Order: sequence, then structure tokens, then C-alpha cells
Amino acid sequence: MELRDKIAADVKAAMIAKESAKLGALRMLQAAIKNREIDMRPDPITPDEVMNVVKKLVKQRKESIEQFQAAGRTDLVDQETAELKVLEVYLPAQMGREQIEALVTEVIAALGAKTVKDMGPVMKEVIAKSGGAADNKVVSEVIKSKLS
Repeated sequence: MELRDKIAADVKAAMIAKESAKLGALRMLQAAIKNREIDMRPDPITPDEVMNVVKKLVKQRKESIEQFQAAGRTDLVDQETAELKVLEVYLPAQMGREQIEALVTEVIAALGAKTVKDMGPVMKEVIAKSGGAADNKVVSEVIKSKLS
């Protein structure tokens, strides 16, 4: 089942179960996908683009949670955390830090990267090889630590 179809089915299930928080998060996701589809016209939206929209929303939620925690807004932290849990269901299983470090080491050796100036190509290759299963922030941290 394609990701968009799964999201649509989950929206229906949330409506039937009267799960308003989950329904709100899923409708927000559908709206973001529709906006991306409109931006890409006349080309159709690909499954990779749908996954990129989900990743973008997850990243936004994580950043919002950090900011709300710093501001002491626990009510908004709770809301964003609930939305984040709904969205994370649609992401591929995330790699652990050890797996990311192994992949980064492999890519650095393959590309012959020596300094932090080589970070761009290494980052691009690691993200491509991980297939979206690695958190870009962690990848960036690992690359910086290995190349410095």
C-alpha cells in the first residue's frame, strides 16, 4: 500500500474511532502533501516526495518541542509531542547512532574525505545510502566528529 493510501485509511479510522488529536495531525499531514503536490505541478508527486513531506513535518515538530520547552510551555510541548508520535509512524525505522557511525566511516573511506571541507559530498552520500532511515542532524554530528 502506498503511503498516501495508508494515511487516507488512517484518517478514516481516526474519524470512526473519534480520535480527534490523531485526526488533526493526519489532516495536517494530508494538507502538507497536497500543498507539495500543487507546488510540483504539472509533475505528479512521487512516494519519495511524500516521505520528504513527512520528514519535514517531523523535523518541524522536534524543533517546536525544543523551543516550547525552553519557553516553559508544557501545554504546547504535549500537543507537539502527540503530533510527532502520529507522524513518526510513517517514517522508515530509524538507524541507531552506531549504525550511522559505521555508514559514515564507510563513506569517508570510499570518498577519501580528509577534512570538514569534504563534508558536503559525504553528507549527500550517507543520506542517499541510508534511504531516509538516518536522522540528518545525527549524521551531521558524526561526520563533523570523524573529519575534524
